[in-house]
Amino acid sequence: MGGSSLRTVEADAAPALSHPLRIVIAKPGLDGHDRGAKIVARALRDAGMEVVYTGLHQTPEQIVRTALAEDADGIGLSVLSGAHLTLFTRVVELLAENDASDIVVFGGGIIPPEDRDRLREIGVGEVFTPGARMADIVSWVRGHVGVSREL
Repeated sequence: MGGSSLRTVEADAAPALSHPLRIVIAKPGLDGHDRGAKIVARALRDAGMEVVYTGLHQTPEQIVRTALAEDADGIGLSVLSGAHLTLFTRVVELLAENDASDIVVFGGGIIPPEDRDRLREIGVGEVFTPGARMADIVSWVRGHVGVSREL
């Protein structure tokens, strides 16, 4: 039949990449709850991305080392502990120190609106909070991650 599939339409709208997006999903700090991070990781994987989930209790240094070793296009951080400003800032700083600022950082968790603005100011691409639709996260990642590496 002559119709275009949803997959084809989405592929046409996304930037042309020479490889599937590689995303590191991480739980920095002392958070012990990773259900949301695992749901996001699965949604990104189901959307055709390569996802590396680092597990609980990761330091910013471990997260950046993993992203560099995996040649990641993006890092998704999930923070529920209230330490988001410190942890996100350190990841962004470490990426800059390693000449890897083209790796897009995004994240989510229990983050107040005024802190979301601050995170964006330091270079975090987007912040998703509880209740965010997986389709919106996938769409944002497709539209914003990996773009600068392909230009």
